[in-house]
Amino acid sequence: MSQYQEKATVSRVEQLSAKNYRLTLDSPDISGAAKAGQFVMIRTGLAKDPLLRRPFSIHQTSANGQLQIYFKVVGRGTDMLARVKAGEIMSVFGPLGRGFRIKKNSPAIIIGGGLGIAPMLFLAKSICRLKTDCSNDHIILGGRERSEVEPLVNDFRQFGLRLGLATDDGSYGHQGYVTDLLKSLELHSEYTVYACGPEPMMARVYSICKSGSMQCQVSVESVMACGMGACLGCSRMTKKGTYTHVCLNGPVFNAEELIWNS
Repeated sequence: MSQYQEKATVSRVEQLSAKNYRLTLDSPDISGAAKAGQFVMIRTGLAKDPLLRRPFSIHQTSANGQLQIYFKVVGRGTDMLARVKAGEIMSVFGPLGRGFRIKKNSPAIIIGGGLGIAPMLFLAKSICRLKTDCSNDHIILGGRERSEVEPLVNDFRQFGLRLGLATDDGSYGHQGYVTDLLKSLELHSEYTVYACGPEPMMARVYSICKSGSMQCQVSVESVMACGMGACLGCSRMTKKGTYTHVCLNGPVFNAEELIWNS
């Protein structure tokens, strides 16, 4: 797998809600090599402060060599990233990790919760490129409130997949969880479910998939310092009793490989 360290030019900065942003970068090498589910490491400051790069899932790529990340301002690093301007240069390293393994002949259910929505746009685009017809596939998006879901809905609508929406407070779509919408579908074992979101959400998704004998792939989050397996900061226990590195062996795993807290 090819990896690149690029000096990427900021093409566009979009503020999609009070704290959520989308950043478009001119990064032809990384964009051309990236697969859905992979991530990049970005230096958020011009100097060595903050010292460490931050990991961001790849939101989507384009044929003209651009890639996008979607993020929420939660600390100093992401606050600095939200303040960059078009024309500035960012140091970007990637693509990294193991992405989704798309099952071309299997109907898909794509589930994104909160910031876990970010990599699912790239996945939806990739699935629809591989299939002649994706009208039987589903996308389920959820968040705590309207602002976490609504800004990206039209981007997902373009693919023609069946779309379900949920918010915890009922301000947009179904009041409740994405798992409510998942259970409402006529599920069968031929489905492949792809999920990214908070850990409790993915644990519930896997439980439903296990009960229905459906394949389930999950993209997990972890603290990362290097993105290359050197720092061991992203180790996670597997059902085999061994540790796996999220940055190298993930972030996408078959859900059955991991230990889930019910």
